[in-house]
Amino acid sequence: MDTHIKLDGNRTGPLSGIRVADFSAIFSGPIAGAMLADQGADVIKVEAFTGDLMRKGYPQSGGMASAFTSMNRNKRGISLNLQTEAGKAAAIKLIQSADVVLENFRPGVMDRLGLGYDVFKDAQPKLVYASINGVGATGPYANRRVYDAVIQAVSGFTALRVDGKPEMVNSLICDKVTSLTAAEAIVAALFSAERTGQGQRVDISMLDAALSFLWPDTMNNFTFMDDGIEPVAPLDHSVFLHETKDGWIASMPVQESEFFGVFRALELPELVDDERFQSAASRLEYRLQLRELMDEAYPKFTTDELCQRFETEDVPYSRLNSREEVLEDPQVNAMGALLTYQHPIAGLVRTPRPAAQFARTPSNLHTHTPTLGEHTDEILLELGYSQAEIEDMALSDAVLRHSSNL
Repeated sequence: MDTHIKLDGNRTGPLSGIRVADFSAIFSGPIAGAMLADQGADVIKVEAFTGDLMRKGYPQSGGMASAFTSMNRNKRGISLNLQTEAGKAAAIKLIQSADVVLENFRPGVMDRLGLGYDVFKDAQPKLVYASINGVGATGPYANRRVYDAVIQAVSGFTALRVDGKPEMVNSLICDKVTSLTAAEAIVAALFSAERTGQGQRVDISMLDAALSFLWPDTMNNFTFMDDGIEPVAPLDHSVFLHETKDGWIASMPVQESEFFGVFRALELPELVDDERFQSAASRLEYRLQLRELMDEAYPKFTTDELCQRFETEDVPYSRLNSREEVLEDPQVNAMGALLTYQHPIAGLVRTPRPAAQFARTPSNLHTHTPTLGEHTDEILLELGYSQAEIEDMALSDAVLRHSSNL
C-alpha cells in the first residue's frame, strides 16, 4: 500500500536554506539535484526553451514524462534563453544568489557562456561549483559525446559476466552512481565552505565514479601489484539465484553459520562437516562442486518451502519480485518506501521516499516536479526584477514563462 502525502511546500531537510542553481539535464545531474532537494535545498532547475530532453520521454501523463518527473521532484523551474543578454544576465543573478551551481555540460561550455566558476569565485568565495562530465577535460576521449553505455564499456561494467560475454547492465547505472557521487561531493564541499569560508570547484567524472564503484569487488586481481600474488576467480553472482520446484529464490550466505543453515534447509546435513565447505578458502577451491550440489538440491523444494526453511535457519534470502510485485512487497509497504502525491497536470504520481531518513531534520517531498518555466516569474521576482521587467523579458524571448503543455 503506497503512502499518500500532501505537498505543502515546506522544506524540512538538513539542507534547508541552501540554494542550488541546477543547469544540468538528462540523468546524472538531475538525480543529484533531486537528492539535494529531498534534503531541503531550494533547487532551481534552469532549462532552455526546448526543455530538458527527458521531458520528451515516455510514458507520459498530462504532458509530464515519468523519468523526468522522478528525477526533478522537489525543484522549482525557470526557463532562460542564455543566447540573449537578458537571459544570461538573469542566469548570472541566479548564480549570485546561490550556494551551489550544478551543471553537466561538456567541459568548457559554461565558460563559453560566461557562466564559469572563475566569473563568480572572487565575489562569492563560499560558492560550490559542481561540474559533472563524462571523462574529464583531458585525454583522448575528452571531446567525445559520452553517455551511460560508453562509460559502462570503458570502466569494465560490460565485462562483469564470468563467461567473458559482454553485457550491458540493464539500467543507467553509471549515470546513477555519478549522481550519488556528485551529491555527496557537493555536501562535503558545502561543509568545508561553512568551516573555512572557502567554496571550491568540484569536478565529478562519470568514469571516475564508475571505477570507484566497481573496484572493491570486481578488480581484486588488479589491486596488489607485486609479483607472486595469486589471482582469484571472479565472483559469479549467478550463484545467488536458484531455480526452485515452482519458481526462483535468491540466497546469499556469507558467514559459515549461514552456509551451514543452507545445507540444513536443503536437507544436506552431511555438508556441514564436509571439509570442502568448511571455510571461504575451501569453498572457493571447490566452488564448482558446491554449485553442482546446490543446483541439484534447490529444485526439490517449492519457493514457499525454502522461504520458510531459510527463515528458520536465519539464512539471507528473498523470493524474486517482478517489477509489479515490488509495489506490493510487504517490506516495501511496511517501510512506507513508496509515496504518492497529486501532480497538478500529471495526476497521481508514485515515487520512492527519500532514501536517507533524518531524525531531527527529515527529508521530505514538498513540491511537485515543475512544468517548463513554471516558476520563472516567481524566481525572477526573488532576484529583484519587477513584473514589468519580466514582461519585457518574455516579449523579447529572454525568458519562457509557465507552460503547462510541455
